[in-house]
Amino acid sequence: MLLELGDQRFDITYRALVMGILNRTPDSFYDAGQYWAFDDFLAKAEQLVDDGADFLDVGGVKAGPGEEVSAQQELERVVPAVEALAKRFDVPISIDTWRASVLKECLAVGASVGNDISGFADPDYLKVAADGGASVVATHIRLAPRVPDPEPVYDDLIGDVVSFLVDRAQRALDHGIPHNRVIIDAGQDLGKTPAMSLDLLHHTTALTELGFPVLLSVSHKRFLFELLDTDRYDISSGTDAAHVVGIVQGARVIRAHDVQSTRRVADLLADILSSRARSN
Repeated sequence: MLLELGDQRFDITYRALVMGILNRTPDSFYDAGQYWAFDDFLAKAEQLVDDGADFLDVGGVKAGPGEEVSAQQELERVVPAVEALAKRFDVPISIDTWRASVLKECLAVGASVGNDISGFADPDYLKVAADGGASVVATHIRLAPRVPDPEPVYDDLIGDVVSFLVDRAQRALDHGIPHNRVIIDAGQDLGKTPAMSLDLLHHTTALTELGFPVLLSVSHKRFLFELLDTDRYDISSGTDAAHVVGIVQGARVIRAHDVQSTRRVADLLADILSSRARSN
């Protein structure tokens, strides 16, 4: 299977790509604004690339509830960041936004991927992506970004998530986005209890069987540290274990905070999976 990000093509038959997380928020869930200063942000990006990130994901608004962030504020946070990264590094840049206006401005300065956790709720999002030649990530969410959803209910969790993603992927195709530029994500922790997020991880093959590249975004997420009865800063081994489960089932884009560890996991599994295929 091939995945196209901007002008770069990746063979993801066995090797999972690592997407390095870069927050341009003062209140991010994981790093709590540790890299908010621009020089610190760029230094963090350089570290992620040196550690083996295949591409970088820049977000200017955290997914969970918090203070309102206007479109203008988001633009001020992410556009200079994307532009600086595109000039410094020869890796694709993803913009983590659900606003078409933000996606458009970021594509103009060097981004090539729209990572949208809203499931393309903005009616202009896919047109902007198609016009800009971007790849897109379709993510399942039950309600909407930043909306609390503490007691989600599904008739059929796996079936509902799969149906949602099939619909969103088809919308992308209908807008003229090529198949190998459409990525799908189950959206762990987005309108799911810890048990639901774990169930989706166990059923990653339900997504990979759809034929689109699958993004796994579980790094240091709440469902892991709640299930392991620890905190977000003591969950590296749990994150690595979750990545193994996802990659073995076919996930080929891994969104990660700790790129070095994730790169090692992904490369080892690529060797194991390719060796197994050759022996068969």
